[in-house]
Amino acid sequence: MAVDVETLNQIELFNGLAQDMLLYITERARQRTYRSEETIVHQEDPGETFYIILSGTVKISSTLPDGNEVFLALLAAGDTFGEMSMIDSGGRSADVMTQEETTLVSITRPTFDHLMDNSSTFARNLMRILARRLRLANVRIQAHCTLDVYGLVARQILEFAELYGKEQTNGDRVIPIRLTQGNMAELVGASRERVNQVMVAYRQKGLISVDSRYHITVHKPAELRKRCQ
Repeated sequence: MAVDVETLNQIELFNGLAQDMLLYITERARQRTYRSEETIVHQEDPGETFYIILSGTVKISSTLPDGNEVFLALLAAGDTFGEMSMIDSGGRSADVMTQEETTLVSITRPTFDHLMDNSSTFARNLMRILARRLRLANVRIQAHCTLDVYGLVARQILEFAELYGKEQTNGDRVIPIRLTQGNMAELVGASRERVNQVMVAYRQKGLISVDSRYHITVHKPAELRKRCQ
């Protein structure tokens, strides 16, 4: 399915691009919806396509030499993946699998290279996105060195609320992505049972609530921030 200019204008990576560049992308980019738990990228595969998430969530993971899987990240609408292989021409560094029905825009290497060579705006947008991702990675590493499980869960919830949260009229912030306790446990590096204890405690104190779709609503962000100190 082709992509229209209106869709591109909603994507941070394409902010400020000239109209002729947007039209160039619409002629070449493709949009597709994937089922839940469908693998998009396999680790070590050649990297010839770059992806942008329009809706849904994907899980980024890596398989170690001993066969164990390491959960690296959960990405949602507006996020990108596959750009590293576009830049260094290396193989895929991780597996990517959908966590729910997910719609992606895909851009092949020739289109990506053309944008890098001919649009400084595109290149700056990409550098800003990658810099923000590196900054977040640094924060996560520091958190894992200094926080207990209560702090790690609180920090992860606040990060998702800042990145993806939708503010409500009462001041609450809803995270419109599917975040199971299993996801949270893998993200913070703790057992599911331990994370369940933390989530129950936060719900009982009125800091958060979780609906049937595993969407978290943050009610008291200031209290969660105290747990991260």
